[in-house]
Amino acid sequence: MGKYTEDAKELLKLVGGKENIAAVTHCMTRMRFVLGDPKKADVPAIEAMKVVKGSFTQAGQFQVIIGNDVAAFYNDFTDVAGIEGVSKEAVKHAAQANQNALQRAVAVIAEIFAPIIPAIIVGGLILGFRNCIDALYLFDGGTKTLVETSPFWAGMDKFLWLIGEAVFHMLPVGICWSVTKKMGTTQMLGIVLGLTLVSGQLMNAYAVATTPEDAIPFWDFGYFKISMIGYQAQVLPAILAAFTLVYLEKFFRRITPQVVSMIVVPFCSLLLAVIAAHFVLGPIGWKIGSFISSIVFSGITGSFQAVFAAIFGFIYAPLVITGLHHMTNAIDLQLIADYHGTMLWPMIALSNIAQGSAVLAMIFLQRGNTAAQEVNVPACLSCYLGVTEPAIFGVNLKYYFPFLCGMTGSACAAILCVSMGTTANAIGVGGIPGLLSIQPQFMGSFALAMLVAIAVPFLLTTIVGKRKGIDKAVVATDAGTEALALEAEEAAKIAAAEPEKALTAFLDGTVIPLADVGDGVFSAGMVGDGLAIRPESETLVAPAKGRVTVLMEDSRHAVGLTLDDGTELLLHVGLDTVSMGGGGFTYLVTQGEEVVAGTPLLKFSREKIKEAGHPDTTILVVTNPADHPPFSFQTGEKAKAGETIIATRA
Repeated sequence: MGKYTEDAKELLKLVGGKENIAAVTHCMTRMRFVLGDPKKADVPAIEAMKVVKGSFTQAGQFQVIIGNDVAAFYNDFTDVAGIEGVSKEAVKHAAQANQNALQRAVAVIAEIFAPIIPAIIVGGLILGFRNCIDALYLFDGGTKTLVETSPFWAGMDKFLWLIGEAVFHMLPVGICWSVTKKMGTTQMLGIVLGLTLVSGQLMNAYAVATTPEDAIPFWDFGYFKISMIGYQAQVLPAILAAFTLVYLEKFFRRITPQVVSMIVVPFCSLLLAVIAAHFVLGPIGWKIGSFISSIVFSGITGSFQAVFAAIFGFIYAPLVITGLHHMTNAIDLQLIADYHGTMLWPMIALSNIAQGSAVLAMIFLQRGNTAAQEVNVPACLSCYLGVTEPAIFGVNLKYYFPFLCGMTGSACAAILCVSMGTTANAIGVGGIPGLLSIQPQFMGSFALAMLVAIAVPFLLTTIVGKRKGIDKAVVATDAGTEALALEAEEAAKIAAAEPEKALTAFLDGTVIPLADVGDGVFSAGMVGDGLAIRPESETLVAPAKGRVTVLMEDSRHAVGLTLDDGTELLLHVGLDTVSMGGGGFTYLVTQGEEVVAGTPLLKFSREKIKEAGHPDTTILVVTNPADHPPFSFQTGEKAKAGETIIATRA
């Protein structure tokens, strides 16, 4: 009998039995199920299991968080269930059966935009900074901007547009690259296709509206003419062109003899895709994109703008749960292209703030509950910085009413925001920092809407929470006796084995708290307490003396260590890097090997992680914190692998 046999039997029953499991696999911390009928899973009972740290559903997969020992649990589970596990890619494909056509389409859009979102965030921050120096009249009695008073800042303003233009005007290049990357075709062809859409030979898309039709340049083919129009900042033309290239390349690759495929496939694919893009798909995509943006713009600015704002503000947080919120990226970018700004993004930033404010109220209500605060505080901070998943999944949905209170506050703030015409220059900067993306003349109105997004959810959650007795839910009965028992048990453990006193940095780089990681599971502390490093080196080293107890042979992206006193550590390189299938990762140790602080554990390629569209932020968590004295983690500093102390305990 395995260590987790009984727990595996219970989980099998609670997910609906063997017949309800279409596929199952695991990553470094989670069991990943594709269930025939997700409604058969008894989620409350599953989360009540001692071995389970939490659960959530994403992209058609029901994921159960086990922690560092998930590999052993997985083996016992497959033995008990009598089923064979499958690869993560197979689970991903099987999960599509749990998604309707709209969800699958949204998943595709999400995967296209995910790798380019960091660039969009950078562009948004730069445009926000330029707003502050070239559009805020703060000098000479409120008559001049910083740019107008300083040659240095005037030069900096022009220089920074180099990046802003590259991000937003050249967006089709990134989209075409991302589509070919996702579909597994030649990415360089995607880049070239994107460049043909924004070439300097073409009339800039922004100039088309103000140019007489007879003044627009054209290609003359004798029998017909085609306008030489660029597609700067256009989303749909780029997506349509890129998918055309993908299917053309796959078609020619299938029918072309291998001996000439290197010549025939790229030539025919790219030539036909560029022709289709400029002759047919570009104009059609432009019209469709403009139609969608005009509908949204009419809703935001028309007679029923308050109703539109209330509905969008109220439902945006549920859209995050379903993943449908990814559609708004394309709409926002189209609004910016057509109307030189978006009124949609400010409402999204306000929704982030509203959910964070609901958590802020839970911090106030549960101020005597130390265990709850370990989740509440980082979730609130990350939400105010624009990452809502820890707040939504870790706190608000757990109690449900804070989620509704946050939605209500978001709707109120959205109505105020839209009624004052608040417009953003760019997207990507959410939460309170979203103020930087707002056009200068609307910063005051957005600040006012932010106050509403903070106050309304906080007050509603506090009122409802008090009525539900959340503020009195800290278990006080027999607390003293229980605490003494725990202290005695802990003292016995410490006496039996002297614990490691400190952990050293496992990479060179900047040490950050888990709340800043941006992952709904790790940031919410579901796996355990810890920290992360934004790496500047590529060799992961052991933070303390111990033994290698967990390796992921297929993905090689994480290591589990057990210290001499039994403390279990999980070191996880990057976010969602399990999907890379081990590419760019090499283990330098073997299962069961004894290591000391500074011992190299694995080698990874930051470049390959970046190419795969994943952050390379590397995480350390203590997966069995209740069994050992807690570490005090030190963040906010530059660390040297094997030297800098990042955690200590008494």
